[in-house]
Amino acid sequence: MAESSKRNKASSQGLLSNHRYLCKKAMLLCAMESARNRKRHREERTTANMKMRRPDIHQGSLDANQLIKKSKMSAPDQENQSTLNSESTDLSKLTSVPKTADHHSVIMALADRWEVDSGFSSEASLPPSGRSSPCLSSCLTTVVALDCEMVGTGPGGRCSELARCSILDYHGNVLYDKYVKPCQPVTDYRTRWSGIQRRHLHNATPFTQAREEKIIFGKVVVGHSIYNDFEVLDMLHPCHMVRDTSTTRLLSRLAGFPSKCYPSLKTLANKLLNRTIQVGKRGHCSVEDAQAALDLYKLVEGEWEQEVQNKLDLAL
Repeated sequence: MAESSKRNKASSQGLLSNHRYLCKKAMLLCAMESARNRKRHREERTTANMKMRRPDIHQGSLDANQLIKKSKMSAPDQENQSTLNSESTDLSKLTSVPKTADHHSVIMALADRWEVDSGFSSEASLPPSGRSSPCLSSCLTTVVALDCEMVGTGPGGRCSELARCSILDYHGNVLYDKYVKPCQPVTDYRTRWSGIQRRHLHNATPFTQAREEKIIFGKVVVGHSIYNDFEVLDMLHPCHMVRDTSTTRLLSRLAGFPSKCYPSLKTLANKLLNRTIQVGKRGHCSVEDAQAALDLYKLVEGEWEQEVQNKLDLAL
């Protein structure tokens, strides 16, 4: 009797475990189905919105074609006829606008989910790794590299202010490189690290004027510990359009460092680029540092942009 009771108890526990497993699996399937339905509903709503825009465009094209036909009937000479033919050709091209407009609407709908205006593209050339970025083909946004040098103001020079700003395009060409005059008197030039000397700031660009430059607006910005640069620039940049080489695990892993290790730009450049930077008593060079960050980004560009794309897909 005791053995029979034990077998019955074990059988009951097994059935209970199977029941719990089936319940969890059913709940998971329901959740996945619900997510698919929500995604399908959003797609249908987007398609419906685009279809609502089509009649107005088609109606405009039809009205214009009718006007052309009437003009053709009243045109007395060959010159007017040729003019009308050219206008008709132009209008035939306009009939392809709805398709383009619809595609643009889809792109904008995807972009709005991330609060961006155009997305990402690494221009025409491939990165050194030989892989192109997995980005939307219609996007026109380019990649830039940013690095800033700071000086100290206030008591003991503890307050950091911008003294030099350098911006490079995807190919390493210098877009902007200027010395910037801080708003407060400089109390520590930090020349050993910044490379800034008193003479550099004599005819420097005022900070308020430099801040009005819109070079990085709408761009994907690459840099090392770049949030320090954004802080002294007194600006915010969308986090999904920032590529900080100091925090990505891709570069740490490629260099053989632990996942939670955050190596310096100098260390990464030496390890992965076989390049020596930030040496000597003359201090750092913001153009050199921006170029190093850009080249490091290109080493893992494909994987990095795929991560961003996956996050975009999950958000949808």
